Amino acid sequence: MKINYKHPFHLVDPSIWPFFISFSALFVTFGIVLWMHMYEGGLGLLYCGLLILVLICAYWWRDVVREATFEGHHTQIVQRGLRYGMLLFIVSEVMFFFAFFWAFFHSSLSPAFAIGGTWPPRDIVTISPWGVPLLNTLLLLCSGFTLTWSHHSLMAKDKKSALFALALTLFLAVLFTYVQLFEYQSASFGISDGIFGSVFYITTGIHGFHVIVGTLFLAVCAIRMYANHFSSNQHFGFEAAIWYWHFVDVVWLFLFVCLYWWSANVPAL
Repeated sequence: MKINYKHPFHLVDPSIWPFFISFSALFVTFGIVLWMHMYEGGLGLLYCGLLILVLICAYWWRDVVREATFEGHHTQIVQRGLRYGMLLFIVSEVMFFFAFFWAFFHSSLSPAFAIGGTWPPRDIVTISPWGVPLLNTLLLLCSGFTLTWSHHSLMAKDKKSALFALALTLFLAVLFTYVQLFEYQSASFGISDGIFGSVFYITTGIHGFHVIVGTLFLAVCAIRMYANHFSSNQHFGFEAAIWYWHFVDVVWLFLFVCLYWWSANVPAL
């Protein structure tokens, strides 16, 4: 029997997913630790935990989509709470990337004697910012434009244009990932080549992972848009994906200026 509450808040039904996802996260953690210490079976445990984690997330988010789209539990006040939650998540991501930029500037503004007292360190040939990095910058900026186009088309009830622009955004996102992999393969330094290589590959690699997550996020939104889950005035799932993608765009602009242009053109202070 369904209870009709006399308030706009959503009291969620009991769910088994938090219980199981905690175990999957535990498997992932143990798998990473065992793999890093070269224990046999560590990598297998990591893959198993990741597979379980992805499956549970898919089922859990399916329930959330059902609650929002078909059961009508996501009222305006619930959506406001979800927006606050998404904004706080993006703030936490900003702090996450801030740590990597801190490491970069800590090493570049005052280079240690061990790396020759210069930045970039000796024997490091930096990547020209006007080649592949500039291409990737243009790809992400264009993807932000096409995503905004898709959003405005959805609000104007032009589903065909919204789907076309979203598909174009997905194409640009996949192309960005492919170009970044090409850049990694053609680079003259690796992740083990001192502090420069470590900071470069960790920061750009983490950003690349965020691009992949954002691409999957937008792909799910495209499926939902095709299935008429979004209306012109109620489409928070799509809005959340848009916020996340614009955050990824802004982070890449900082990466381009600092890791590519600044390292290649500005001498150490």
